[in-house]
Amino acid sequence: MSVSFNTRNAPAARGQCQTIDFAGKIALIEGYWQPRVVAEMNDYQFKVARLEGEFVWHEHADTDETFIVLDGELHIHFRGGASGDGSIVLRAGQMAVVPKGVQHKPHAHGEVKLLLIEPRGVVNTGDGATSERTVANDQWI
Repeated sequence: MSVSFNTRNAPAARGQCQTIDFAGKIALIEGYWQPRVVAEMNDYQFKVARLEGEFVWHEHADTDETFIVLDGELHIHFRGGASGDGSIVLRAGQMAVVPKGVQHKPHAHGEVKLLLIEPRGVVNTGDGATSERTVANDQWI
């Protein structure tokens, strides 16, 4: 059986039909809070990042956001959601989905290695004004 791919959207260029080594990709990232795309599935991107310290309060009005901790411990603080204000702690091997429209602020006491899943084009600092933490989209590693 042969499989043909549309060369306009070559799967290999989108991280498809290949092994992706999260640890190897994360090791290539310089600095913290700099998510990099490693693969796409339909309109969703898989991004790896190294985190340390506090991020900014932000929200994504039109999409949920998935956090999967690969190494370390991530705290995510929430406010204004259906469940009210609060926080959760994610350790290696755990994940959480932040619903659209919920303000959140990730915080890493030590280094965290992370996989994010979100639609293509989502701004890492949310729907508000950009800041020094805002990074350009579609940066592949």
